Amino acid sequence: MFFRMRKVGGAPKLRLRVAPNVSSYNQTFIGNKQAMAEDTFKSSDSVRSGRPLRHVKIFRHDKPLKLELGGQLPEVTVAYEVYGRLNATADNAVLICHAISGDSHVAKHDEQDDAGWWDIVVGPGKAIDTDKYFVIGPNILGGCRGTTGPGSVNPAAGRPWGTDFPTITVDDIVQVQKLLMDHLGVRRLLGVIGGSMGGHQVLCWSVKYSGMVDGAMAVATSPRLTSQALAFDVVGRNAILTDPDYRGGQYYDEGPRPATGLAIARMLGHITYLSLEAMQDKFEADRFRPRDVPTEFEKVFSVGSYLAYHGDKFTERFDANSYLKLSLAMDLFDLGSTPEKLAKSLAASRCRWLVVSFTSDWLFPPLQSQQMVDALIAGDKRVSYCNVTSGCGHDAFLLRDDLGTYGELIRAFLANLSAPDGRPPAAKLSDSDTIDRRPTSIFHDQRLDYDMLINLIPEGATVLDLGCGGGSLLAMLREKKCHGLVGVELDERAIIACVRKGLDVIHADLNRGLSQFRTGQFDYVILSQTLQAVRDVESAVAEMLRVGQKCIVSFPNFGYWKLRKMLNEEGRAPLGGLLPYKWFETPNIRIITLNDFEDFCREKGISVLRRIALDTEAGREVVEDPNSNADTAIYVISG
Repeated sequence: MFFRMRKVGGAPKLRLRVAPNVSSYNQTFIGNKQAMAEDTFKSSDSVRSGRPLRHVKIFRHDKPLKLELGGQLPEVTVAYEVYGRLNATADNAVLICHAISGDSHVAKHDEQDDAGWWDIVVGPGKAIDTDKYFVIGPNILGGCRGTTGPGSVNPAAGRPWGTDFPTITVDDIVQVQKLLMDHLGVRRLLGVIGGSMGGHQVLCWSVKYSGMVDGAMAVATSPRLTSQALAFDVVGRNAILTDPDYRGGQYYDEGPRPATGLAIARMLGHITYLSLEAMQDKFEADRFRPRDVPTEFEKVFSVGSYLAYHGDKFTERFDANSYLKLSLAMDLFDLGSTPEKLAKSLAASRCRWLVVSFTSDWLFPPLQSQQMVDALIAGDKRVSYCNVTSGCGHDAFLLRDDLGTYGELIRAFLANLSAPDGRPPAAKLSDSDTIDRRPTSIFHDQRLDYDMLINLIPEGATVLDLGCGGGSLLAMLREKKCHGLVGVELDERAIIACVRKGLDVIHADLNRGLSQFRTGQFDYVILSQTLQAVRDVESAVAEMLRVGQKCIVSFPNFGYWKLRKMLNEEGRAPLGGLLPYKWFETPNIRIITLNDFEDFCREKGISVLRRIALDTEAGREVVEDPNSNADTAIYVISG
């Protein structure tokens, strides 16, 4: 198995607005200038330092470790930190896999401790709650913060390994993590989580030790690097290798270290961690006012002084040889270049999945996460996916800006993994149900059609719910013993609500088709109260009929007499209930009646298996002149 990845670090989205004319600065601004400059220089690297780790533990594996590409290490030392306690049933362990420049210090252990690189996510009451979970953070093989790497002593030579340290892969890194789990008595992992290169480790865990992992959380990652991302790594390694102080990699005993090459590699990395928007926010307002930092690198522009500062700072805590070995391990990681190869690679996984990407991440673009999700769906794996709207770029998973989305997804996913049957207690299902309160009645705010929809679907059926909202209908179908339940939704809040209910939901736009689902994959496909907002109705219905054996479509009937009265007598667009939007803000782009839909079905050769016309205000089924007397229609159709 051959694997690979990319690095972490970057800057938060900050909106700093400064007058472009230096002469116009008033005394107030001058007094605040230093503080503002400090804010501009903050990044995901800001909390990290090379200070000794106060709570680090050491595990020594004194037997040879065989490596994937050949050769072996005579022994391995692993630096790790733990948070919380392993419970009596040993089923609350969460492994956190760090990215290329991370380490074991995931979070602070107490108020006197240094900040960790993921303090915003890990800790008491946080998304990964150390009051509930036993959290393990190991420094990876090849690193330079206590785990065996190029800077460790080669027993055979009596000096640091340097370039003699063998080429390692993500598979090797995970093999060492498994040895640590054995040492800690962890036989099963509730969850494995990681972003960037840490995500590659998560992917490897899910297939290499599939029977040991309950949940895999792959964040801002990919099945392989793009050629563009690979190119940045190649340039970074060349910067180190051509630094005169590199000296063939044996620079540990005397003389300067290759700080210039390592700093340039890190500066390249920081460029890739940010987005266009983040760059604009941080540097455009004061483009020609760089911070005066002590550096040999160019600082004509503010972005230049930022990169120089973080490049120089990185050399204080990281080793150039480790950077070479880990970036190469990342670049070698490859789960497959085609959908077929990727699906085959992930076929061995038996866990539930949470995949998270970020819209502005061009280093690990969302398309690659979607490819993984498609491969998991093709293999009938249980997966939830969200492409979080963010302006922070690749670094988004390390920053607070979008924590309210990705952090809550992680929290909800772990909570459901730890529940006895993989779902929250029934009493908690209503916590997020407000997202589902799209009314069925034109005039009332209850989903009165749910009972009808549920009665149409037999026990044990597999169901795909398009535009599933917060998942209330799917949760009810689950109680009916339906299985293979999947939702498709655009709203991030609704996706969080679904994950809280223990449901599988995919962030996708129905208007772009259902190519991720195979023909005939579901017994039923539901499109409830959404048809009027679909751009290409013909294609959407055709896709539903391809994916489902039967399809259920419900929509508000614009032929209903009260709606006609609003328009004819009042001269105004209908407003209220299922149509809560004013004419200028409505997402509804179609006016549909029962007659219109039946004409459409006849024209397209679609079989109408059943029609249910409802007066939901009166709570009854309509038989006489349904096109005028029903406010809601439900159709069961097939191809």
